[in-house]
Amino acid sequence: MSEINYFDLNKKSWNNRVDIHYDSEFYDVKNFIAGNTSLNDIELNLLGNLKNKSVLHLQCHFGQDTISLSRLGAIATGVDFSENAINKANILAKETNSSAEFICCNIYDLPKHLDKKFDIVFTSYGTITWLPDLKQWAKLICDYLKPNGKFVFAEFHPVVWMFDDYFKTVAYNYFNTGPIVETENGTYADPEAPISSEYIGWNHSIGEVLNNLISNGLEINSFTEFDYSPYNCFKETIETEPKKYRIKHLHNNIPMVYALAATKK
Repeated sequence: MSEINYFDLNKKSWNNRVDIHYDSEFYDVKNFIAGNTSLNDIELNLLGNLKNKSVLHLQCHFGQDTISLSRLGAIATGVDFSENAINKANILAKETNSSAEFICCNIYDLPKHLDKKFDIVFTSYGTITWLPDLKQWAKLICDYLKPNGKFVFAEFHPVVWMFDDYFKTVAYNYFNTGPIVETENGTYADPEAPISSEYIGWNHSIGEVLNNLISNGLEINSFTEFDYSPYNCFKETIETEPKKYRIKHLHNNIPMVYALAATKK
């Protein structure tokens, strides 16, 4: 299967989810429009003061985080490959009177659509699993940063992706051994949704992430692992504190999220 097939299949999968996600309790668009933020303490602590900072948000889905960044004073641009998601992002920006702007493209093709440098590049939660090539990803990040610009990244820990859906057995390799083809009934935002999606992902180890960032000119300033997820998007979870979810039978024994900040040298 060619790389083009990967993206076509995954884009179809995400286009099919957008309306369901937009209307779901998981994304809670009604209260978001009313003023709630979609950002978590994990990434907010790394982003810092955003007043008048230009921020490029990669793989933004329908733009809640991008709009949340703009509410904090950022000049925010979101990018996603799903036409349906970007259409919803523009609707949501209008509904919230946000200045956030959106671009629809595969992020690897972003240089064809955007010629600008940013103070901050940001991406979070369930993004790199859709990307086959982290070397190209890291180069893109570096190229879009101004000198001394900052990259902020929060992501589900690769240990999570080793397990089967119910976290009973180790079903996948920790390392990137090639594309993983799967079919999902429903969606993480609504498990009972009447859709079925085939998609292709990749597991990326911590070493793969860090070494690609470093080799493309980024200096790692901080790296933290967390024993919870801020989202209830996995099976077999329990909420231990508000917005902190763990796998109930694994307690705090595995990392579920990691976050890092890096600076362009």
